Amino acid sequence: MKIMFSGGGTLGPVVPLLAIAEIYKKHDNQAEFFWVGTQRGPEKDLIAEYNIPFFTVMSGKLRRYISLWNIFDIFKVIFGFFQSLFLLWQKKPDLLITVGGFVSVPLHAAAFVLGIPTWVHQQDAQVGLANKLMSYTAAKVTTALRDTQSAFAEHKTEWIGNPVRDLSVPSATESRKRFGIPEGAVIILAMGGGTGSATINKLVIEALSAWPRDWHVIHLVGKERPRELQENATKVFPNYHVYQFLKSEMKDAYAVADIVIARAGFASITELAALGKVCIFLPISGTHQEVNAKLLADNKAAIILDEQTDTGLKLARIAAELVELHEARDYLGKRLRTILPPADPEKIVEIINSTAS
Repeated sequence: MKIMFSGGGTLGPVVPLLAIAEIYKKHDNQAEFFWVGTQRGPEKDLIAEYNIPFFTVMSGKLRRYISLWNIFDIFKVIFGFFQSLFLLWQKKPDLLITVGGFVSVPLHAAAFVLGIPTWVHQQDAQVGLANKLMSYTAAKVTTALRDTQSAFAEHKTEWIGNPVRDLSVPSATESRKRFGIPEGAVIILAMGGGTGSATINKLVIEALSAWPRDWHVIHLVGKERPRELQENATKVFPNYHVYQFLKSEMKDAYAVADIVIARAGFASITELAALGKVCIFLPISGTHQEVNAKLLADNKAAIILDEQTDTGLKLARIAAELVELHEARDYLGKRLRTILPPADPEKIVEIINSTAS
C-alpha cells in the first residue's frame, strides 16, 4: 500500500494525519508513505521524525472575500496542479489523504484527473473552504464531529471521531527528568501551535510574576517568534523552561502537565481530550477556533479566555484556582475526554483498505 498525505502551513492538519500513518503502519509495516506540505510551514521537521519523504507543490489561498490576491493565487493553484500531476504520476500512490489546507487542493484535483482515490477528513467544528472543495471529488469523507456530517454528501460521509497518535510514555517520572522537574512540582504547559502565538506568549510572561516560584512552566513559544523576552523571563522565574518547538518530547510535556494553555485548534484539542487534560484555551479571534471553543464551553469541558480582552493576571488567577480545586480539574478532564472520543484505529484501517481498493 502506498499512501500520500497532504497538509501543512500549521500543525493543525498534520497531527491527525501522522496518527493515521502510525495506526496503519501497525497494520501493514510494508506500507509506504509520502507527504506533500508547504515550503515554509513547521511540518517538515516533525514529519522528518517519522522518516516520511517530504515534497512541496505551489498553492494559493482561495479567499471567500474579494481580493486582488485571489487573481495571483489562481495562477499558483494552476501551476501547483501541474506539479501535482507529475508528482502523482511519479509516485503512483494507492490513496491520497488530507485533513485540509490549501496545499492539498491542487493535489486532490490532480488525483481526480488521474483516477487516484482520495479521503478528506474534516476535524474542525467549522467546515473550511478547502475541504468543501475537495469533498466533491473525494471517494470518502469523514468527520471528527457528528454535527459536521451534514455539510457533505451523505452517501460518502461518516462520523469517526478524530485520529490520535500514541501519546503514552514509559514513565511520568522519566518525563519529568527530561525537563529537569522534580516530583510533586506543579507544571503548566503553554503552547501556541507550530508557528507560535504572540498572544499566549505575552499572557504567559505576564502571568509568571503571579505564580508561585516552585511551579514549573514549559512554554513552547514557536519557531517564528523572537525569544528575547522569554529568555529574559528565566532570570525572574527560575523554573521557566522555554522551547521553540518540541518533537518527540511533546509526549513527555503532555504527560507531566497539570494544566495546559493552548490555542483552540482541533488537533491539539483532540490530543488533550484523549489524555483527559485540564485546559485553558485562547482561540484566535474571528476564526474557526472560536467555533471549536464554543463547543467546549457549551459542554463545560474547558476554560475559554478571550485573547482580545483577558489579561495575563486573569490567566494566572484561573490557573491558580484550578491547581487548588482538584474536583474541578477532574471534572474538566473527564468532560473533555467524553465529548471528543478518538477515532477507532480499526475503523481507520478499514477506511484505508476499502477506499484504496
